[in-house]
This record gives sequence, structure tokens and C-alpha cells, in this order.
Amino acid sequence: LRQLGVIIVALGLNQPSLAFFHLITHALFKALLFICAGVIIHTETNNQDIRLIGNLANISPITVVFFNIANLSLCGTPFLAGFYSKDSILETFFLLKIPLPTRIILISRVCLTSAYTIRLSIITL
Repeated sequence: LRQLGVIIVALGLNQPSLAFFHLITHALFKALLFICAGVIIHTETNNQDIRLIGNLANISPITVVFFNIANLSLCGTPFLAGFYSKDSILETFFLLKIPLPTRIILISRVCLTSAYTIRLSIITL
């Protein structure tokens, strides 16, 4: 839901092209995450508990590479698709005169997305 909030912010800034760009890039790397999650669940004999899954880098290294690339894109890592879509929305947001509490809310949402995504990447290694 945090990414949908970023899309709504872009629409609120009267930037529908940025919102659509973020929607498409988010859909692509989220689809890759779901495909990798399916492979991981299948590899772990239908175990869906993330706390019991580990050592995936040795079991299926290619899946872990793609999984982490998609996670890094979700975080907005530079030179990945998520960076270009999210950064352009944030740049437009900060160029306008937006109240400080609203800025803090958006920054915290982006940071929370990065935090849980990095946690997921660490668990899968």
C-alpha cells in the first residue's frame, strides 16, 4: 500500500505520467518478486513461513539474485527502475511548497518500505 500512496501523491501533484510510470515499474518488479516467492515456496516443499526459510543462496542462487534485484528496485536503489520512478515523484514533491508534516509522512513511508525490503533480503540469504 505504500507504493500506491506514492502513486496517489504523484496524482495529487498533477503528474499522471509519473504516476503511470511508477505503476508500471512497480508492477514489473513486484511480479518478479511473486515469481521468485513461488519458486522459493516450491523449493522449500510448500513452506511459507519466512522465519524457517534460510540458506537460499546455496539452494537456488539464481532465484536469490533475481529476488534481491527486485527487492533493491522496490527500495529505490540507484540505477534500477524503482529509483527512476520513485525519485522523480519525490523530486517533484520536494520542489513544491508542501507542509513539513506531509513531507515527514512521505519520507517515513519510503523509509519503511526500504526497511522491510532489506529485512526480507537479509532473511533469504
